[in-house]
Amino acid sequence: MNYYNRKYPRLKKFDYGKSGYYHVTICTIKRLPILSKIKLEKRSDGVGWGLAPTSADHASVVLSPLGAIAEEQLMALAERFKGITIVRYVIMPDHIHILIGIDNKVGASPHPTLIDVVRTYKSFVTRICNERSNKKGRVIFQRSFYDTVIWNEEQLQQVSEYISRNPDRWAANTERFGKNKYLYIKE
Repeated sequence: MNYYNRKYPRLKKFDYGKSGYYHVTICTIKRLPILSKIKLEKRSDGVGWGLAPTSADHASVVLSPLGAIAEEQLMALAERFKGITIVRYVIMPDHIHILIGIDNKVGASPHPTLIDVVRTYKSFVTRICNERSNKKGRVIFQRSFYDTVIWNEEQLQQVSEYISRNPDRWAANTERFGKNKYLYIKE
């Protein structure tokens, strides 16, 4: 059997328990759209109607039952790990973006690393989803996750904006909707 050599996604020799901010992306298994749907809403200020249409409509996230569990467990991370802050997040149909703050001056010692936090999060979401749906052994997330270490305030603002605008970018991607119409709700 041939196995390809998978690149290790973390920075070498970097302390992921170090105080700072991290952008984490967690994907569902096979990128299945099981966490939410994106709903396109017309702007309520009247702009975009009539003779001057605009693409500035707003997209919002409608969580599935699995997505609601994912959100519930995301909010519980700050209780499980002292010194962990969820700065911003969005639960998309097939992935989750999280901006996590770690303050290793607070809480227990040894301090949890980013890897510990994400591993715990994925484990709790999977276990609770399987318990509530009475399905044993179902896999919710891909192995591992993507991360970016936030090095400065400018990058922190950029990532925060990226996460906030993710549903709008998703709705603007008509190619995605052409192939996967079930990911998109339009009223």
